[in-house]
Amino acid sequence: MKQFFISFFIFSAGIAVLVSLMFLSVSGGSSDIPFSVVRSALLHFDPTDMRHLVVADLRLPRVVASALVGAALSVAGAVMQGTTGNPLADSGLLGLNAGAGFAVALCFAFFPAAGYVYIVFASFAGAAAGAFLVNFVASMRRGGATHMRIVLAGAAVTALLAALSQGIALYFNVAQDIMFWTVGGVAGVGWRQVAVLAPCILAALLTSMLFSRSITVLSFGEEVAKGLGLNVSFVRLVSFVCVTVLAGASVAVVGAVGFVGLIFPHLAKFITGADYRRIIPVSAILGAVMMVLADFASRTLNPPAETPVGAFAALIGVPFFLYLSRRQKRAT
Repeated sequence: MKQFFISFFIFSAGIAVLVSLMFLSVSGGSSDIPFSVVRSALLHFDPTDMRHLVVADLRLPRVVASALVGAALSVAGAVMQGTTGNPLADSGLLGLNAGAGFAVALCFAFFPAAGYVYIVFASFAGAAAGAFLVNFVASMRRGGATHMRIVLAGAAVTALLAALSQGIALYFNVAQDIMFWTVGGVAGVGWRQVAVLAPCILAALLTSMLFSRSITVLSFGEEVAKGLGLNVSFVRLVSFVCVTVLAGASVAVVGAVGFVGLIFPHLAKFITGADYRRIIPVSAILGAVMMVLADFASRTLNPPAETPVGAFAALIGVPFFLYLSRRQKRAT
């Protein structure tokens, strides 16, 4: 009961912080817009007012996209960690982001006239292919796919797919278009992208929550889950689909932003305990807060230039990854 109240408090406080940060992020930037103007643009939009247009058409969609992507990547990491038992699981480390980025690169090179919806579905397929390739490579040696082998295979496959993406960009002269996905960022995201992103991510988040109890059971081990009557194969299939949608949609919109799914599920687990019915929603809020804050920092650190959002995530994520790797090595 204590953990429930702590989780509820963290979740409620996180929503309040998220809303406040979103309001602050819409207001701030290379040119600050007063809070009163932001409120007026949201409640009484005037298409003839340039500041209202900046709020409604430029800043608000990118802030909404940042929150959705942060929640998506964080929950994807939580689901992966719960279903695989791998504390180092993350869509960026295990090839999903690189696979999605490679698929986007192929779209730009061979199907330049493809609509945005097709790019998103190609990103889903690329994420699934990247995850399959990582697991295949990790399983080639005797002993199967251990946690560290999966991480090492993920690093190798990610490097390979990134190199192929860069080669495609140079050979087909689409480097400028692909650069956005390479560095990661939400600059240029509009309501058209959000309209495609939001239903996919929200559906996958809701499905993850519906299966959170099963993920909790599975996190205690496959044998335990089977002994309790859980259909392990079905839960893993649904979880894989959710992770593919969450990672693929995120990469299709903001590019390869890593480590978000590594950090916040661990932080949520530390706060709320081992129950994924609490870990998943708390992870979503923490990830959304982090991405909105990172986007705000990227626009205000060195205006009018923007620092890639992926750089902020890596700045926090790399030391955390090294810490987890060292702890995992000691545990084995």
